[in-house]
Amino acid sequence: MANVFITWGGWNGHEPEQTAAICADVLGADGHDVTVSDDLAPLADESFMAKQDLVVPVWTMSTIAREQEAGLLKAVREGTGCAGWHGGMGDSFRNNVEYQFMVGGQFICHPGGIIDYRVNITSDDPIVAGMDDFAMTSEQYFMHVDPSNEVLATTTFSGEHWGVDWVKDVTMPVAWKKRYGKGRVFYSSLGHVASDFDVPEAKEIMRRGCLWAMRQGES
Repeated sequence: MANVFITWGGWNGHEPEQTAAICADVLGADGHDVTVSDDLAPLADESFMAKQDLVVPVWTMSTIAREQEAGLLKAVREGTGCAGWHGGMGDSFRNNVEYQFMVGGQFICHPGGIIDYRVNITSDDPIVAGMDDFAMTSEQYFMHVDPSNEVLATTTFSGEHWGVDWVKDVTMPVAWKKRYGKGRVFYSSLGHVASDFDVPEAKEIMRRGCLWAMRQGES
């Protein structure tokens, strides 16, 4: 059993409380000890963070205090895992570039808003093993990404939306894993709102990614 800290807040349009609850239910069902909070303050508590095997930030935009960011990054460098989805992890704390370095990417735009698109599985990694390509109706995230990420799934832009035709045929990572110091980091751009996790593959990728990122997770 692992200790998991899920912290949620920020822009309500991404339904942070609801999506955090879905993650808590998923990981709790797997037998893990999950703490959920709408406060970032525990990130600055070194003794609390040292006991966590996984941190799941669900904070679109918003701000984070210097000591809170430092506490999170220190914990991950020392072995605590970090996992998350969509803007809750990939569009958090826009002024904090070291946080973005840990995540491995930063949201830029989602041409067309809510659209139909495909997710393509590009790896045989256990996080996506046995999955086929699948459809989403949601925001298709265009991101700036770390080229050292280990990409698990991608999507391809049509160039048909918002007059940004120069992104036509661009292949963009959807899910990846990476290391930050001793810590494991997982990210998926799927999860705009709670109903995105009604897509079985989106929910399972989130579950497996969280389990992999845990300090005690399997490789």
